[in-house]
Amino acid sequence: MKKFVLDEIDHQILDILIENARTPFTDIAKKLLVSAGTIHVRVKKMEDEGIIQGSTLTLNYEKMGYSFIAHVGVFLEKTSMTQSVIENLRKIPNVTVAYVVAGVYNIFCKVRAKGTNDAKDIIYAIDEIPGVNRTETTIALEESINDKKRMMHAIFKEL
Repeated sequence: MKKFVLDEIDHQILDILIENARTPFTDIAKKLLVSAGTIHVRVKKMEDEGIIQGSTLTLNYEKMGYSFIAHVGVFLEKTSMTQSVIENLRKIPNVTVAYVVAGVYNIFCKVRAKGTNDAKDIIYAIDEIPGVNRTETTIALEESINDKKRMMHAIFKEL
């Protein structure tokens, strides 16, 4: 199977779309000095190849009152309960990310809350999930790095 190769124009298109997925193709075309049709065809090819998968909207949770972030390590009674616990975690909307991990924990979650009391209630809800033995929580004081572009640029250099 032939590997799909990205060129510099593709890299620049991705760079712009990572910054703002809603950037019109005409704006990208003007910036890169190519036609909007070229942008459309290239984006479509990257979608067909699975390099681009949908687009996302970034919410500012702090502006909506959810500035408290905690990371919760979940210890399970048995690893065979992983999928059941994950399904129950999906029912708690404040659990915004959950990873099945190898290491100290079985599952590692990111939780968004309004404050400490709200976080406490969410953590208690996680503790009550059948199969959860215990949890260990770390409070995030600040999100210092959240940059999708740096990784993409590192990958481009490898190619």
